[in-house]
Amino acid sequence: MLSDETVIVAVDDQTSVDLDDEAAILHLKTGIYFGLNEVSAFVWRRLQQPSTVSALRAALSAEYDVPPGQAADDLQRLLSDLQTHHLIEIRGASADASST
Repeated sequence: MLSDETVIVAVDDQTSVDLDDEAAILHLKTGIYFGLNEVSAFVWRRLQQPSTVSALRAALSAEYDVPPGQAADDLQRLLSDLQTHHLIEIRGASADASST
């Protein structure tokens, strides 16, 4: 899990496009496309500038009127997936060694 103070930003080796409320990302090194639903695309747009996990969670909770706990769980899953596919850069401390 990433700590609230961890700063995250989209990597430079990608390009993305908005598709109505969704988004598509092309990882330039691998040539793999990723599709994001409306909620994930909302987070992705915010990741074009460095943001803390707590700021992302607050924005997500406010935009979609979801309980903070659900927003935190959903955000951690999304960030983990983006990290697995090398689409985000983690800056700052994380809560455990598996997220570095």
